[in-house]
Amino acid sequence: MNSAPAQRWSMQVPAEVSATAGEAAVLPCTFTHPHRHYDGPLTAIWRAGEPFAGPQVFRCAAARGSELCQTALSLHGRFRLLGNPRRNDLSLRLERLALADDGRYFCRVEFAGDVHDRYESRQGVRLRVTAAPRIVNISVLPGPGHAFHALCTAEGEPPPALAWSGPALGNGSAATRSPGHDHGHQVTAELPALAHDGRYTCTASNSLGRAEASVYLFRFHGASMASATALLLGALGLKALLLLGVLGVWATAQHRLEHPVTPDAPPRPQAQESNYENLNQMSPRGPPAAVCSP
Repeated sequence: MNSAPAQRWSMQVPAEVSATAGEAAVLPCTFTHPHRHYDGPLTAIWRAGEPFAGPQVFRCAAARGSELCQTALSLHGRFRLLGNPRRNDLSLRLERLALADDGRYFCRVEFAGDVHDRYESRQGVRLRVTAAPRIVNISVLPGPGHAFHALCTAEGEPPPALAWSGPALGNGSAATRSPGHDHGHQVTAELPALAHDGRYTCTASNSLGRAEASVYLFRFHGASMASATALLLGALGLKALLLLGVLGVWATAQHRLEHPVTPDAPPRPQAQESNYENLNQMSPRGPPAAVCSP
């Protein structure tokens, strides 16, 4: 090995790489070093977040004289070395991108054996992940005085704009952003008051696309029941109607058993009660809160 200085340490990385969520991205990184024809042990490392102290997402090591860099760490199995460190190339491929991968990455190389030297990029490469909107939660919550309000949370990059539409709202009515609810690539908007029964739809849109989800609000006041029940329904169709029919028959029977009426004595007035029931439906694309219909 000839370790006579040839050139200084340097690393070349682009300022930014853009890719779409669900696809793959390549983070280029090449370097120069002052040790000619180095063939000793080496280690290639990639960090996320910050240089020197950030968590490692990839690491591989090559034995003396070998061009094969054996992977020792690949976070979630999605990081793969594309370059050859023996040829001064540490380029990395990241599979199945998610919005959480957005951030800055730093490449590093370490020499061992007869030469102990190392170098790491200080600026790193900025990975920008873009994504079409996706609604992750939509729900209707009770408030004081039998009132209801709706919340809609969506994610995307650029962060999506949210709008509500529904009874007496028209199409594309503006939503009220909820302070303290926005986080990273997620945005939450509130519809403060649901004044009418029917379907309420949240629409999220950005430059890459749009998504929507709906909840249904119905208030039922049964003549034979003192309580009022609000049902939040999604796209249940006939099954929902059958379920409501069964619940109605069962509730009526229970009421008659608990409060029988005889012809000699008029029924005693009962104190009015108010119940709120939220029937959840599984949503294929997000956590169930209220019912989402794509």
